[in-house]
This record gives sequence, structure tokens and C-alpha cells, in this order.
Amino acid sequence: MKWVTRGTILAIVPYTLFYVVPYLMGSLPGTGMKLSVLSLGLLPLTFGYAIFRYRLMDVDLIFKRGVVYTLSAAAVVGMYFGLVAGVATLVQMRQPNTGRIGLILAVVVTALLFDPVRKWIQDRVDHLFYRTVYDYRRTLLEFGRELGSETDLNALLSSVLDRLSRTLAVDRIAIFLRTGDEAEQFVIAKSAGMSHAGNLDLSFLSAPRPEPAGHLFFENTHQVPRETAGSQDAIARLDLNYYIPCRAQQKAVAVLGLGKTTKGDYLSSEDIELLETLGGYLGIAIQNGRLYASLQQKVAEYERLKDFNENIVESINVGIMALDMEDRIESWNAQMEVMYALPRWQALTQPVRSIFPAEFVEEFYRVRQNSGINNLYKFRLQTPAGETRTVNVAIAPLVTRKFQVIGRLVIMDDITERVELEGQLSQADKLSSIGLLAAGVAHEVNTPLAVISSYTQMLAKQLQGDPQKSGLLEKITRQTFRASEIVNNLLNFSRTSGTEFTDTDINKVITDTLALLEHQFKTAKIQVRSDFTSGISAIQGNPGRLQQVFLNLFLNAKDAMPGGGTLNVATSNGDMVSVRVSDTGSGIAPEHIQRIYDPFFSTKTAPKEGQNRGTGLGLSVTYGIIQEHAGKIRVESNPGSGTTFALDFPLSRKAMHV
Repeated sequence: MKWVTRGTILAIVPYTLFYVVPYLMGSLPGTGMKLSVLSLGLLPLTFGYAIFRYRLMDVDLIFKRGVVYTLSAAAVVGMYFGLVAGVATLVQMRQPNTGRIGLILAVVVTALLFDPVRKWIQDRVDHLFYRTVYDYRRTLLEFGRELGSETDLNALLSSVLDRLSRTLAVDRIAIFLRTGDEAEQFVIAKSAGMSHAGNLDLSFLSAPRPEPAGHLFFENTHQVPRETAGSQDAIARLDLNYYIPCRAQQKAVAVLGLGKTTKGDYLSSEDIELLETLGGYLGIAIQNGRLYASLQQKVAEYERLKDFNENIVESINVGIMALDMEDRIESWNAQMEVMYALPRWQALTQPVRSIFPAEFVEEFYRVRQNSGINNLYKFRLQTPAGETRTVNVAIAPLVTRKFQVIGRLVIMDDITERVELEGQLSQADKLSSIGLLAAGVAHEVNTPLAVISSYTQMLAKQLQGDPQKSGLLEKITRQTFRASEIVNNLLNFSRTSGTEFTDTDINKVITDTLALLEHQFKTAKIQVRSDFTSGISAIQGNPGRLQQVFLNLFLNAKDAMPGGGTLNVATSNGDMVSVRVSDTGSGIAPEHIQRIYDPFFSTKTAPKEGQNRGTGLGLSVTYGIIQEHAGKIRVESNPGSGTTFALDFPLSRKAMHV
């Protein structure tokens, strides 16, 4: 346009000064005036040179606009004269004295109509010139406005390349994305119709330029003397003539590179203007795509860390629950489900007071007011399943990284089995100690007992005629036999090895034991109910030792029912052989239930007539025999509601392979 403008001025000014002006002043054309006409020859020369110099890239645009403005002017002039004539006639007919106002009104109306008429004609001319490409050009800006809805950066770039390639008929196109946050560094993110191998020096895209051009244009990509050697090589290898920056927040986030059209023509200035407008939309869309990708990455990282932390919480072998500031349960791990026998969906969002028993809630509210970590050791927790679990509880404040308290963290370690094992170990230590003592005491006591018993029996024979002395000797004899029984129990208690084990039918052992006590049960008005599982698996045991176990249990049950009652004996088969011995007696007090296996501990402090005071060794011996058989014994008792002993014995190897 500079060449066209300057050439037009050089051509018209001399002609106007030396020919038009003198002619209007009345001078006749002379030789000098005629020679000034030669300056008009510069007009076609400058137009031709401009067209040749810039490879015809705007000729179609200039021609199109010339056609548009010519047709528009002609249409408006015709409308003007028609409108003026019509308005003048109308005004003259109604208001003969207002012809000048009507003329002015007609001029204003035609002036307002010029631009709409021009746009309508330009639209039709564009359709004529570009034909199928016209629809693409018309929708390109609409496409640019819709780019912001695409969040996938790769799909966004592919869509831009495809749309531009079809719209502008460009076969070489690339998009360069900015990589550096501080310095502007670009890499090729997407390209079409071109190949680029190796590293390219793309510093020319961010190099400062003296001219404030909105884009870079290289007429000949192989001759760019102003660029550095590395940039010259990159420009030649890319072979792209146009580089349009795509800006967002005054920062170039990408550069759009395009070559010539498929016909080898340069893009028109109208195309460049369209691309610069599209570059603004594309820059915002690319920035949004990157932000969305970054957000997705952070979300994925957050989800990964969240899953990782949840896996840690789920895998840990203690119950963990988190409470909010209003003591509602926000987290409930798998171990809590198992330990407390309550599924997670029933616990979440519920207040702690509606999930746990009153005893725990009372302790929780007592310690939660204190700062730091608070502990409840060996707390007996009642579960919804009716079980009692022994737990160590730690209650700590739940804080953020900024040490802001947002709730409470409650950790429950189920130590029920550990406490039972500790009790068994303690009992085993007691039995071991008392066993060593019993072995020594029994042998030392047996000799004097035998002497006392012998002399007492001799005296009893000699004094059979003296009832008073005979009664005294009988009492001595009875107490001697009782002392001997205690000594024998001590000996049995100390014998923990050397017993022969064979396959034993537990049902037969119990039946034989009940037969021995049949007369005593009838005398004590005790009814026996048995529920034996037929075909029960055999266990590895010693029938004599096992008979002693059941004999002790049955006699204890009889003593617990002095006024009569019911003795229930049941066996069952499963992973282990189980036996349950229940009575309807007075039960065991809670303060005594932990000591019933201690040697010499007995609650039979007030013997009745015909009933000896307990030695306190029956359940201790029973416990030791069950330990010899690798079994387990448990007791359940409530005062006034009877007592139940549950025994479990492992199957014999033969039975386990059946």
C-alpha cells in the first residue's frame, strides 16, 4: 500500500499542478502542460511493481473491495436520486415551501443506507470470490469463540490445524507452545504438512523486534539476514512465512506458524487480520487447556495421595475413626468394622453418642476436654453383637498443617486376645510354681499322714466300746483322708508330662463320668440334660485325665445348686470339638471370676453337713489338664443366673484328614 500510495501521489500531483490547475485558470494546453501528462504513467507502474513485489497477495482483496465500493456507490447514487425525487415530489405536494428540508432529509437517509448496502454487497461478492471457502471464513471467528469450551489441549490443537488448513487452503502449518514461565521459550507442539528433525533454534519467536508488528512475515525463508545463524537455519527448515502470536494476559502463550497456500500464493492482509483475531481466542483457549490439564494432574495427584492415605488407614491393624467438631463420625476404617461389629455405612455421619455405649461416651467426653493425647487402658467395650472387647483407646485432636483443630482422632487397639493370652501365661506361671511346690509338699506330707491314719485306725479298733472316743477318732480319720485327698490332688497337679494320648471319644468320656455321679445327682435333686452330637470327631487325649476334668466341673456344678437344679451338657463338632457345661446355680461373682483358676482359691467357705470345704485345686487341675490337651476353657457367669464352662479341643490328625 505504501508503493501504491506514493506512486499515486507522484503521478497525480505534477499532473494536477502543471495541467489541471492552469487549465482551470484558462490557460490553453501547451508543450509543458502536455508533458506533465507523462507523470500519470507512474500510476500503472507503481501498481504493477507493488503487485510484482508482493506476489499478488492482496490484488484479489483490492479488486474485491473496489467492486464492492463501486457497486455500493452506484446503488446508493441510484437510490439517492430516486429517493430525492420521491421525497421532493411528496414534500412539494404537501408543503410547497419546504423543498430544502426535504432535500436534506433525503441526503441523510441515503447516507445512512450506504453502509448496510455496502455490507450486503460485500457479503455477496465474498460468496462469489471464495465460493466454498466462504462458509469456512464466515465460521472461523465463531470457531475461535468456541475454542474455550475445549479442555483437551491435544484435541484443541488438532482442531485448530484442521480448521485453518481447510479455511485458508494452507498445506504447511504449525503451533509452537511456550514452555518457560520466565523467559519465552517455544517448542513445536503440533504441525501438519511438514517434517522437522533435530533441535531447532526457535529464539527468533521471542526475540525483541524494533517494529511493533502484530506478526512476523518472512517473504523468503532462505534469506533472513537480520536473524542469527541458528534462527536462519530453523526458519529455512520450517519454511513457514507467517508467525502469528497467540496472547493471553499480555503474554504470548503460543505462536501460530503458516506457509503459503496450496497454490503457492501469499495470504492476504484480510487473512492475516483474521488470524490475528483468532490468535487472541486461541491464546486464551490454550491457557485454559493448560490450566485444566494442570488442575486434572493435581486432582489425580490428590486422588492418588488420598487413596494411598486411605489404604494406609485401612491396612493398619487398629481401629481408627475420625470425628468432626460436633463429634460426628467422618471416617471408620475396616478394622473398626471387624472389632466393633458395625458396618461403615451405619456409623458414618452419626454422633458418637448414638453408636457407642454410655460408659464409653462418658469416658470420651471426660478426656476430650483435655489437651494433647489421652489414653484409656484396657477399657471393656460392649459391641452391638453382644461381645465384650478389651481395647486400648487413644483420643487425640485432629489438626491441619496450620495446627488448627478440626476434630478428634480416636484409635482403638483390640487387645482382647492379648489379655486372654497374658492371663493364660500368668496362670501357667502360677501353675508351674505351684506344681514345683506341690511335688515337694506331697511327698513330705504323705508319710506323716500314713502314720496318723494307721495309728488312728488301730486306736479306733481298741476303743470300739467308747462312743465318745470312737467319734473323735472317726473325725481324725475323716480329716486324715481329706488331707490325703489334697496331697493326691497336689501330686496330680504336679504331673504335667508323661501322660499317654490316644484318639478319644469325648462323648464316651462324658457319659462315663455322668454314670459315676448318677447317684449323687439323684440325691442332690439335680436333673441332667445331655445333647451329644452323634459321630463326633475324635481328639488326641487321655481319657483318665479328661474324666478328671469333667468330674471337677460336674461336682462344682452340683455344689453350686444345693437346692437342686439342672445340669446341661452339650457337645458339637466343627473346626474343634466343643463342650458346654451349664448349671442353674448361684453363679460366680464378677470379682471372683478372674481368680477361679488360681490354686487354693475357693468360694466354698461355709460347708454344709456332709460337704467338705473346697480345696481350691479342682479348677486349677482342670485348667492344667486342658492346657496339656492344647485346648481352651472359657467361663460365662452372672450371679443368680448360673454358670457355663465352654471347652474346645483340637481334632486329632486322623480326624482332620477325614
